[in-house]
Amino acid sequence: MIGIDTESLVYRAMTLGDVPRILEIEVEAFTCPWTEEAFRNELINNHFARYMVVAHGDTIIGYGGMWVIIDEAHVTNIAIREGYRGKGLGERLLTEMQKLAVFFGAARMTLEVRVSNEVAQRLYRKLGFEEAGLRPGYYSDNQEDALIMWAELSVPEAGSENDEDE
Repeated sequence: MIGIDTESLVYRAMTLGDVPRILEIEVEAFTCPWTEEAFRNELINNHFARYMVVAHGDTIIGYGGMWVIIDEAHVTNIAIREGYRGKGLGERLLTEMQKLAVFFGAARMTLEVRVSNEVAQRLYRKLGFEEAGLRPGYYSDNQEDALIMWAELSVPEAGSENDEDE
């Protein structure tokens, strides 16, 4: 297990230069990893896409992506490098993604997760996601169903920080 000082982590926008390291994490995390072309297309051509990485120095240890369309954010992918899992980094990354979604105007967030991925489901529930349906045969590698989950995001009310001062 790799030790890490969470205070030294940086959460930032993903760049094209990050893609080779992101692909390494993709292969570790997913049975059907995205291609370099898929990530490049998201970063260059998809104006709805918002991708971020969590880095420790020069090492990218995780990433997440979403599409923000009007008032909804759809998580496309999220992963933490193998040696860093189980340390709360996925939770922190998804929390940062939720904040970013709110910044871009989202009031709700959705995602799909394999019905067999109970670890991820526990994390999502912890962060306010609730089951909303099923996508039968969603995953192309084994036709596994996907659980659809939604969360309401905490959107600060206009002026709420200064109400007591007025």
